[in-house]
Amino acid sequence: MRRMLNTLYVTNTDAYLRKQDDCIAVFVDNKKAMSVPFHLLEGMVLFGHVSCSTALLGACASHGVRVTLLDERGRYMARVEGSVSGNVLLRREQYRRAADEAESLSLAKRFVAAKLHNQRIVLQHYARDYPDIRSLGVEDAIESLRQGRQDVVTAKNLDELRGVEGNAAHQYYSVFGLLLRTSDEGISFSGRSRRPPKDCVNAALSFAYTLMSRDIASACEAVGLDPQMGFLHACRPGRSSLALDLVEEFRSAYVDRFVLTLFNRKQLRATDFIHEGQGVVFKEKALKRVLASWQERKQGQMTHPFLDDRVKLGLLPFVQAQLLAKYLRGDLTDYPALLWK
Repeated sequence: MRRMLNTLYVTNTDAYLRKQDDCIAVFVDNKKAMSVPFHLLEGMVLFGHVSCSTALLGACASHGVRVTLLDERGRYMARVEGSVSGNVLLRREQYRRAADEAESLSLAKRFVAAKLHNQRIVLQHYARDYPDIRSLGVEDAIESLRQGRQDVVTAKNLDELRGVEGNAAHQYYSVFGLLLRTSDEGISFSGRSRRPPKDCVNAALSFAYTLMSRDIASACEAVGLDPQMGFLHACRPGRSSLALDLVEEFRSAYVDRFVLTLFNRKQLRATDFIHEGQGVVFKEKALKRVLASWQERKQGQMTHPFLDDRVKLGLLPFVQAQLLAKYLRGDLTDYPALLWK
């Protein structure tokens, strides 16, 4: 499980990676900058035009190290991985349930209910710390999310459930800007925007969601699940629908609080971003700081509500993927979605 915590991020476009014995060697200006053994890594993420040898890619595939390619600003491009060795019986059961509307709806309700619960927990946390925001719509949003969880239970189909999720997201993001407690006048949030993100906060959220989705997709592969066959999110070519399902449990309590902390502690400022086309993207130095903070965040711990045991945050995607696999195999009578406290 320790491998799930270890990802090598390479942002220096002058870097060249090659296989050296049983290690990944990173060279900059023809000088070795670092060396990492294959067995210590779960994945490698290359930003921009980082170069690597074909021998290294082949070695990564044989060692089970997934290589993900992002552009200079952190947008997903492609990935390289070895042959899938997942449990064919588990995947067959996953496909069977995904094709059954009632089974899909049952699991999708778990993901959405957990999402709404965790959104409410985040808002309650900030309302306790900053009582001045309670009368500005936060209390109303908290109550709306509580009611939304009841609407999840009564949803009759996936379209109705997605409608409940969409309404909850609107309520949550309508007050999200109040959680920003920074004096930086260049930092603001007026609503969720994607493809491209219109402001600094949305740029940070989108990037962190990409990192979390990549970690969860890797976790699904590790336990034998197909990350592209989801229950809540419709299947599309090249889309990790199951990973997106599981991300819903992590968005607010894990990713959103991570991003809010970066801005509220002034680890990120408006000067760390630039406008590119119609959107906003990270500057390279800021991107490196976020990646370092993301890896540090993984080292934190929490008591898992279902396992009742201390778990490192970086292992939570793997734990939830395992629990989902156990449910699909019939080892659990229900899937215990991650409910934060």
